[in-house]
Order: sequence, then structure tokens, then C-alpha cells
Amino acid sequence: MTAGPTERLRELGIVLPPPPKPAGTYRPVVVDGNHAWVSGQIPNADGKILFPGIVGRDLDVPQAREAAERAALQALSALAAELGSLDRVRRIVRVAVYVATTSDFTRHADVGNGATELLIRVFGEDGRPARVSMGVAALPLGASVEVELLAGLR
Repeated sequence: MTAGPTERLRELGIVLPPPPKPAGTYRPVVVDGNHAWVSGQIPNADGKILFPGIVGRDLDVPQAREAAERAALQALSALAAELGSLDRVRRIVRVAVYVATTSDFTRHADVGNGATELLIRVFGEDGRPARVSMGVAALPLGASVEVELLAGLR
């Protein structure tokens, strides 16, 4: 029997950050039927934005990938807090990765891989989602990356 996501996190030595607190009038996670929608999460720790700025100007691709991974961890933390356990997640259905970039930046997919590769490490092939990675002019609080996801539940 394969390990569930909670055990995989432990095996990988990954500790989820504290669950996010909404910065506006929304819920971090909405569960409807067999799906959970996680609101966009930005990489932060101790109330500070990690990896702020514009990719292609202030950050390079490896830094932006790390930002996307951290934002995905924030999303998993929100999901775990709402569900009580990530073991209720059947699969990750879709991920959207928003990247604050210069107008000539074209490596959005490389940045998005930071989020999806983490999800695959945690959930195995059930963590490989449909995905969109897109460039935007700016993100909340000066973040370089924002990640939202849709999870299918058991």
C-alpha cells in the first residue's frame, strides 16, 4: 500500500506552514461536494512575502520556481486546515500559477513546475494536474507568484 499525502510529507521532511488567514473578504478554501477550491496563495512566512518582485527583473527562474513551490505549500496548508487531513484528497485536478513578470518573459511553465513538481512528490501521479501558468503585471502585496488549486476529494 502506498503512503498517503500526510505520510509522504513526513517522509520528505516537509512541514506545512501555518494555514493562511484571508487578506480580504473570501475563504481560503471552499468545499462543494467532492471538490475543494483553494483560493490563490502567495509565498509568505511570518507575515512577510517571500520572493517579492517581478520575475525577469528582480528574480530569476530558479527563485520563481521556489516561490511557486512555497505558494503550493501554502495552498496545501489551507487545504489541510479545512479538511482536517490531506489524506481526504483523492487527486489534484487543476492548478493555476500566476507569475508577475516583465513583458518579455516567456518561461511561465518553468515557474509553474515548482508548484506541480511539489504536488507530484506529495500525491504521486494523483498530484499531476491540469495546469495553466500565466504572466501578469502585478500580484497582491508585491508577490512574484500566486498559486490556486482545485482538489478532488474522497
